[in-house]
Amino acid sequence: MTKQMKAAMAAMLMVGTLPMQAQEPLSTTTKTVKVAPGETKTTVITKESDAGATGTAKHKARRRKAAHHEAVESETAREIRELKEKQAAQQAQIDALTQANAQATAALAAAQTAATGAEAQAQAATQQAQSVNATVQANTDAVQALKANVTDLQTTNAGLASTISQNKVELTEKIESPSVIHYKGVKITPVLFIAGEGVFRQRALNSDINTPLNSIPYPGASEAHTTELNFTARQTRLGGLFESALGDTKFSGYFESDFLGAGTTSNSNQSNSYLFRVRQAWAKAESKSGTAITAGQTWSLVTEDGKSTDVRTEKLPNTIDPQYMVGYSWARQPGFRIQQKFGNPFLGSAVTVAISAENAQIQGYTSAATPGNFFFASSGNTGGLYNSTGNTSGNAAAVQNYSINQAPDVVAKIALDFPNAHVELGGLARFFRERLYPGAADALDPAAVVPGAAPYNNTVVGGGGFASVRVTPAKFVDLALAGMVGDGTARYGSEQLGDVTVHPNGTLEPIRNAHGLLSIETHPSPKFDLYAYYGGSYEQRTVYATGVTATPFTGYAPISLSDTGCNTETPPASQNGGLLTPAACSGLTRYLQEGMIGFTYKAINSPKYGQLQYRATYSYLERSAWTGVTSGTFGVAGATFGSPKATENMVHVSMRYYIP
Repeated sequence: MTKQMKAAMAAMLMVGTLPMQAQEPLSTTTKTVKVAPGETKTTVITKESDAGATGTAKHKARRRKAAHHEAVESETAREIRELKEKQAAQQAQIDALTQANAQATAALAAAQTAATGAEAQAQAATQQAQSVNATVQANTDAVQALKANVTDLQTTNAGLASTISQNKVELTEKIESPSVIHYKGVKITPVLFIAGEGVFRQRALNSDINTPLNSIPYPGASEAHTTELNFTARQTRLGGLFESALGDTKFSGYFESDFLGAGTTSNSNQSNSYLFRVRQAWAKAESKSGTAITAGQTWSLVTEDGKSTDVRTEKLPNTIDPQYMVGYSWARQPGFRIQQKFGNPFLGSAVTVAISAENAQIQGYTSAATPGNFFFASSGNTGGLYNSTGNTSGNAAAVQNYSINQAPDVVAKIALDFPNAHVELGGLARFFRERLYPGAADALDPAAVVPGAAPYNNTVVGGGGFASVRVTPAKFVDLALAGMVGDGTARYGSEQLGDVTVHPNGTLEPIRNAHGLLSIETHPSPKFDLYAYYGGSYEQRTVYATGVTATPFTGYAPISLSDTGCNTETPPASQNGGLLTPAACSGLTRYLQEGMIGFTYKAINSPKYGQLQYRATYSYLERSAWTGVTSGTFGVAGATFGSPKATENMVHVSMRYYIP
């Protein structure tokens, strides 16, 4: 209810009371009773005044008048009462509404205050939550980092424990089973294999596991009609590698020996005792700058290397035969070698340049007729630890033994190492010296005889070039081709052909020779190797006319030589004592060729227990001679000419145990 309504109702109440005040005064009492919440009841009580009670009539008149007034007043009072009741009810409603409004306002204010406080609390809680989240995140990150650190520490500890355990095992292993032996500052690596081997030959050579390739018998020899089977353990090898370092210089020494030497007491009657012989014995000094010097007995620099020109990297055919293959270039001999390695100047290759001075030996010669006015070799002096016999080589008509050398053989080589290839180019210089007697009457050329002329030393220079290429197109195959050509270079081939022949006046002449080897080596599995080789060697015919009817030619393989006994077998007495070369069979070699196939099976290949290896090879060898007289006599009508040929089939088998 509004203020205006309240004022109107108050005015009405005042107007209603005015008539009542003009009458006789009555005593009126209004009593308001609260009936129910929000409702009121008004009762009007009228009392007569004490001053007006003087007479009955008057009293009655007044009573009537009072009753009238009472009736009138009662209606008015009733209306007023009703209005008051309504007013009271409305006021109660107003009060209730006011109170409710106040309460609502207060509640709203309280709600606003609470909301404001809640918002502030929410903001504070949000900030606190964010702070807590940040703290939790930081704690989480710290926990994760701690976990990572703990995990790393656990891993490190586990790795450390494993490393310690492994190192303990390795240390125990090295103590109990050392791969090398340490003596002061020297590291010693033993080298040893035990070999049990055998060879079967279709045509006998009276030879152990080693095959004299240029001696396979022609059909006229008794051996050409008998097979040969020999077992041996003589290729068993013993050696050691010694290594140390001082500052920037690395030192190494190496030796290896086997039992393929033969002495005067060696035999196969019962004890089969053969001599322990030197294969290699050398020392090496190498600086970090790539300079290396090697001295002692080792493989010749003409031998193909697997890396740079380093010793102990030589590439040998996978043969059981220690004479290796026809066409293979090699020698083992004393000498001095110096090499220099360079970086990668082009095409990603490493370059090594090397030169060596190696012990020389002039290998045998053969001539139809030999002058007697020179010499270049002699039998060894046993006091000087050379054999008095046994150094004969080739098809020499006379024992050559040890040549008396003027200078060493000089070998120079450049090696290129690529990721999958190794290339070598080299040259060889040789010096053949003889003592010549021009006044001797036994020269084959009478015009060359100078009576009373003083003897003198004569030197002839020979040599040639060599090359090799080895490639690895795939990890399971290696291909190689190597060869040498020159004058007087046959000594460096496996065939042991002659280096020089002689002129009618006694001067030496180097013989042209060429030999080479093709290699195919495969590795189908880590335990199994298959390989094949083909090698050939050519010796050029070198002949000079003498002017003497009885001996018209001298030199190597003149056509006048007799080969009449090469193809016809005769009783041993007429076969030159049953030797491999029958009587009347010069058979000087023009071309030797050999093909070989084989396999190696490593049944056990353990770095701790060693290697057990089986090997077998098959070889076909053919020897073709220069043309000679096969029937009749040279210079006589009816003489026939031909080229003798000898063949050989061989099977080698081997079982070896290599120490780790």
